[in-house]
Amino acid sequence: MGQERKHVRRDEVKGEKTRGFGRIEKDLRFMLRKLDFLNEGMTLSPASLPAFLRNCSFAPSLSCVSAVSLKKLSVECRRSEYFEQQQRFTGPADNSSSQSTGALPPRVFVGHSIYKGKAALTVEPKAPEFTPLDSGSFKLSREGFVLLQFAPAAGVRQYDWTRKQVFSLSVTEIGTLINLGVKDSCEFFHDPFKGKSDEGKVRKILKAEPLPDGSGHFFNLSVQNKISNVDENIYIPITKAEFTVLVSAFNFILPYLLGWHAFVNSIKPDDPARINNATTRYGADLEWSR
Repeated sequence: MGQERKHVRRDEVKGEKTRGFGRIEKDLRFMLRKLDFLNEGMTLSPASLPAFLRNCSFAPSLSCVSAVSLKKLSVECRRSEYFEQQQRFTGPADNSSSQSTGALPPRVFVGHSIYKGKAALTVEPKAPEFTPLDSGSFKLSREGFVLLQFAPAAGVRQYDWTRKQVFSLSVTEIGTLINLGVKDSCEFFHDPFKGKSDEGKVRKILKAEPLPDGSGHFFNLSVQNKISNVDENIYIPITKAEFTVLVSAFNFILPYLLGWHAFVNSIKPDDPARINNATTRYGADLEWSR
């Protein structure tokens, strides 16, 4: 009787092992079919893989099991390349995450240039400046501006940028240019040392006047610098199409020069401070509704 029980127990164990190998063989055949699809250029979603393969990155080496021979299996979970590209161009959604890792967004420099026979003009936006407060918030300390750089011609399609003269347009002056009609003209006067001991030693006058034939405007920058003994007068014609491009760029960049984009990006619906101040905002709403 004892020997018969041993034989029965051995048969049961052997049967369990056979069934176990059968399940392994079934899973391996499934993986082989999926890997064949991958070799044909098809992409697998994590949901289509067995549970023990999801969210994994490994390359196991398996020997033959019950007439199924595998040399090497490789399954890798990758993040979407589209998502990474979006992160690269739009930046992280939460600024705190980027600060915690110490990663800073790359600085980008842009500009638009207009080249003519006697001069060249380059237009560049300059970002606003913010001052940190003790509360951890930030306050706008200086509005952004648009920097105009005028360079006289030094030859055919050559310009002497060592003699360039610059003029910074404030947001109000940008608004004046945006509203400039075909037959309108405007003039801006700057003294970089206004209110200081060297006031009056540097005078900059920028004029925008319509061309006689109505084809655009004439930009003229006059600079008198008694400190460095410079008396420069640079002018450049701007066509209607070129002026339209400038106006379109000015319209786009103006809210950013005011720093309003930083305010919009800081708005969070779940911010406790905003919820606590709901009563105050409600009072302001009542003021407008009168």
